[in-house]
Amino acid sequence: MYAIIKTSGKQYKVEPGQDFDVDRIAGDEGAAVEFADVLAIVKDDSTVFGTPTVAGAKVTAEIKKHFRGPKLIVFKMKRRKRSRRKNGHRQELTRITVKEIVGA
Repeated sequence: MYAIIKTSGKQYKVEPGQDFDVDRIAGDEGAAVEFADVLAIVKDDSTVFGTPTVAGAKVTAEIKKHFRGPKLIVFKMKRRKRSRRKNGHRQELTRITVKEIVGA
């Protein structure tokens, strides 16, 4: 069984017990979080698609830790103009563990 959820403008395929990283979510480590924007639920032989979300479906998860992702280098250059700009960026992330998928 798995579900497709939407959080912070991105879609994720999640299964119970799975760990994955999302953009920073407000909450303490060890706190429970609910995702109500469930786009689809796939069980053994049935698939339920939402229009746009599945009514009554939710995914519960637990916040494991907050951390910062790897540094990304943003380099912009205009050729033949001696114009260069170099910036770095680290995304704020949250690692969560999916506890259960409740479908309609």
